[in-house]
Amino acid sequence: MTSFIETERHGPVAVIALNRPEARNALGMGLTLELRRAIRAASEDATIRAVILTGRGRAFSAGADVHEWAEKLEGRDPYPDLDWVEESLKLVQQIHDMPKPTIAMIDGAAVGAGLDIALACDFRYASHRAKFICSYLNVGYAPDCGGSWLMPRIMGLETAKRFAYGTEVWDGQQAFENRLVSHVTAPETLWEETLAYATRLASGPTVAIGLTKALMQQSFTRSLADQLIAEQAAGKICGKTQDHAEGLAAANARRAPVFTGA
Repeated sequence: MTSFIETERHGPVAVIALNRPEARNALGMGLTLELRRAIRAASEDATIRAVILTGRGRAFSAGADVHEWAEKLEGRDPYPDLDWVEESLKLVQQIHDMPKPTIAMIDGAAVGAGLDIALACDFRYASHRAKFICSYLNVGYAPDCGGSWLMPRIMGLETAKRFAYGTEVWDGQQAFENRLVSHVTAPETLWEETLAYATRLASGPTVAIGLTKALMQQSFTRSLADQLIAEQAAGKICGKTQDHAEGLAAANARRAPVFTGA
């Protein structure tokens, strides 16, 4: 059976790689289902404390697999009981909600829904040769995998509109200048710098990071009063962790804390 996903471990950092290089990592149904399983497994594995999402070959992801769609219209569909859009929406939500820090490492094209899964990550590390294309309007379609929600929050509303309306192609530097990516570097140093940052994140208090992530992402729909209540609830959870005890002990001893993620 063909595997469309490769996973690696680098200590507490997991790498989840889209592995359809011959199709520029297009999000066919098989890859989408495998990626959902890999994201779920990483979320549930307490020994994983940060995740890097990337693509093998010359693309991060070309987005929807239009060839698979065409075959489906011709009656060839190995997944007749599943809907690709529905599964893709669930995938974006899973990545966005993962209770651990996530980094999309992009060294090629991120297009359409492929761009959307990168946007669902906490951070995007890109090489100068990376390419970013919203692409939906190129086929007369509106974004349908979360991009219209994610882009304005990451780049700001006006910049997001310009990127989407104009069907522009941005390289890594342009994406960085427009706040679409967090970091840009040479292709030769992308892996080293991405892994270094992921390792740094993985050395933090994982429970507190996950709760902070949820608090920030949910803050847009809450009043300040409701947010303060949510912060109190998160604080009660953090207060029971080993990492909180370690943080207090380290502060009193005037040393750096050594967090374990527990």
